[in-house]
Amino acid sequence: MHRRSMSETAALRAYVHAERSGAKHIGWLRAAVLGANDGILSTASLVIGVVAANADRSAVLTAGVAGLVAGAMSMAAGEYVSVSSQSDTDKADLDRESQELAADHEYEKKELAAIYVNRGLEPALAHRVAEQLMAKDALGAHARDELGITDRARARPLQAAVASAASFALGALLPLVMVAVAPLAWLAPVVAITSLAFLATLGGLAAHTGGAPIGAGALRVTFWGVLAMLITAGVGAAFGTAVG
Repeated sequence: MHRRSMSETAALRAYVHAERSGAKHIGWLRAAVLGANDGILSTASLVIGVVAANADRSAVLTAGVAGLVAGAMSMAAGEYVSVSSQSDTDKADLDRESQELAADHEYEKKELAAIYVNRGLEPALAHRVAEQLMAKDALGAHARDELGITDRARARPLQAAVASAASFALGALLPLVMVAVAPLAWLAPVVAITSLAFLATLGGLAAHTGGAPIGAGALRVTFWGVLAMLITAGVGAAFGTAVG
């Protein structure tokens, strides 16, 4: 039987660590990109709708800043509530599993071994694996392999809320900067073109991190961006005409 050298073992551990770290970073990057996309699209659409209603720059900026604050708080609240619910569910599952382990440790060992058999291990090997894993951390083994709960995937409500709010606010700032610097007569087209460029870039980045075609990802988010801006521009123009 071939034995791995110490250098081979070290290289394998380094590879596994890098792969896990990469997966973790990809998850965070994807969440940040989605939050920034929301900030760009909603704020740019709001700004274009207000411009179409013949508002001045001050009113447009006020509406945009209000949209940024409201959107960031909405994202934070939504993520916090959603992830808190998931966290509560995970905690209840872990508490129940802990009680079951205390009540019948041997049955839980057989249950874990059966999971490994279903994944392709021989029964004898599955039993040894279950026995060794439970000797080290019984609850951790059942959480990971029976419930699908890992430390990396564990719900963190406050972290999710802050990350969502920050990424949304950062995205929303981009069209607001354009509102502040663009000539008033060209405000709507400048905001629309630059925002669509930002959206396409972020859409391509999100697709790339997920291993999907970059062009398709950029085109998809750009299409919905154009649609949202056209609709809000139409609503703003209709409202401005009615008021006028």
